[in-house]
Amino acid sequence: MADASRPAGLHAVGMRYQLNDMPVELEVGDIKTRAFEHDAVYTRHINLPAGTDFTPLLKGLENDLCQCPHWGYVVEGSITLRYADGHEETNHAGDAYVWPAGHTGWTDTGVTFIEFSPTKDIMPVLEHLSKQLVG
Repeated sequence: MADASRPAGLHAVGMRYQLNDMPVELEVGDIKTRAFEHDAVYTRHINLPAGTDFTPLLKGLENDLCQCPHWGYVVEGSITLRYADGHEETNHAGDAYVWPAGHTGWTDTGVTFIEFSPTKDIMPVLEHLSKQLVG
């Protein structure tokens, strides 16, 4: 039985959202992200158009790289990562991934992925990106 005192998506055991019910986190041009936080884990659904490159947006963070680890799954398209040591890898649709802190990424084809991050680590990065994207 639903508990009317709980926010949408919150259930007695955990949290569940349909994609279109997830709160919109950021929408700038063709970039659209949806997210929710539960138990110190920030869950995001990210849709990026072809040509999106985080590298210039990360300027000003430590080593100009994202300092948050992420775990996730690529739903469509592909995304390339470059790590602090200089090596690169491309994750494609169907790949589950772990991206350690100290990376940047871009997509030539466009990409949709689902990502899980520690809330305490992702929030400073998101605040920085938001300032870069919306001025």
